[in-house]
Amino acid sequence: MSNKATDLKAQILEVVRRYYGLAHQRGPFEPGKTRISYSGRVYDERELVNLVDAALDFWLTAGPYAKKFEQKMIQFFNSRNFILVNSGSSANLLMIATLCSPDLKKYLRAVDLTPLLPGDEVITPAATFPSTLAPIIQNRLVPVFVDCEVGTYNVNPELVEDAIGPKTRAIFIPHTLGNPCEMSVIMDVANRHNLWVLEDGCDALGATFDGQLVGTFGAMSSLSFYPAHHITMGEGGGIVVNHPRLKKTICSIRDWGRDCWCDPGKSNTCGQRFGWQLGELPSGYDHKYIYSNIGYNLKATDLQAAIGLAQMGKVQEFVAARRHNFWCLYEGLKPLEDYLILPRIDSRANPSPFGFPITVRDGIDRSQLIQHLEAFNIETRLVFGGNILRQPGFMNIERRIHGSLEQTDTIMRNTLFVGVYPGLNEKMVDYMIEMFGSFFQQVNTRSRALKDVE
Repeated sequence: MSNKATDLKAQILEVVRRYYGLAHQRGPFEPGKTRISYSGRVYDERELVNLVDAALDFWLTAGPYAKKFEQKMIQFFNSRNFILVNSGSSANLLMIATLCSPDLKKYLRAVDLTPLLPGDEVITPAATFPSTLAPIIQNRLVPVFVDCEVGTYNVNPELVEDAIGPKTRAIFIPHTLGNPCEMSVIMDVANRHNLWVLEDGCDALGATFDGQLVGTFGAMSSLSFYPAHHITMGEGGGIVVNHPRLKKTICSIRDWGRDCWCDPGKSNTCGQRFGWQLGELPSGYDHKYIYSNIGYNLKATDLQAAIGLAQMGKVQEFVAARRHNFWCLYEGLKPLEDYLILPRIDSRANPSPFGFPITVRDGIDRSQLIQHLEAFNIETRLVFGGNILRQPGFMNIERRIHGSLEQTDTIMRNTLFVGVYPGLNEKMVDYMIEMFGSFFQQVNTRSRALKDVE
């Protein structure tokens, strides 16, 4: 790049910084008028500068920013690898598809776990997000559903071992709303029964269990960078790779299933592009067009990675803000425990909260509470799919159910969550607590009125 171009680029980026200050500032919070979202993007001029910088370089596919972002994530997790993809849902799909790849036989030692086959079983919770479950079904595996716990909203760890059958090969668990699962039990069961463990860590970036980062327990873990999550690049996701022999298969399936491992724009990384003979292809067939897996195109762009890199510079700050808002809500709602079941956290866990889950006790109408909060501009959400087997798209899937799903049904009927994301300030959190209180004041008033009539 010429000196003139470099100088002009610096001027453009300085204008972008000024533009952020003029165009992207939020107004003051007005109780009842300002929408208190359950989550959202939090950013400053650094994200805009990175995005414009990447755009001016016009590297549209994954490039320099993607490499920097992946390296940043490897350092954060102290993982073997990190693979950037276009969404957290794609990350889940890639993890399952990787374990099902016959290609894996070339890389796994005899003492390692073996690839999954159609009909093999995967233990997973019944209260879940669809994209955790869908890849199991799409890869012709059989989900084995176990109940979840009201309070943690995670799989009940005491049920996992009894759910294992002759065809069980893996455990796929989400850390729901950023609250870590009881990984000591899950990993012990998995190790004794020689099962793969996959973590859905999309809600839980920065959470720890017994001092270890969520996402570093299993062979792989997914992350989402959708705007609702802990950091964002708009759309985007990734896979934390902890097993030493999975990276090539993951990248192959992500990149159309190709056998070649050249980066975008490269053509002969292996040094023998026309020296391969694989499958029944002619000897010397172009390695860039040899496909060893049935794959997809699930890559992200450098524009997305540029935003993500700026976000990762703030991840500790974001996690601290989420924890602060979570515990402020917890303390503020404790006087209402006659009406509400508050979150339960294992003493060994340090959540990185995605939201603040609440289950209403018997006699309290969840829909009325939701309507009350929404009427005062406090956004609410349910715990994803509830009992996923009651969703119209999943009612008739092949599955095995271990035991009762009673608590999962309770979560489906009686649980909601509100936001804790870093875009909330103390006035917003206090207002949320106040509006919860006002609802139950109305409940008490109606209850007394009914008693007087009787």
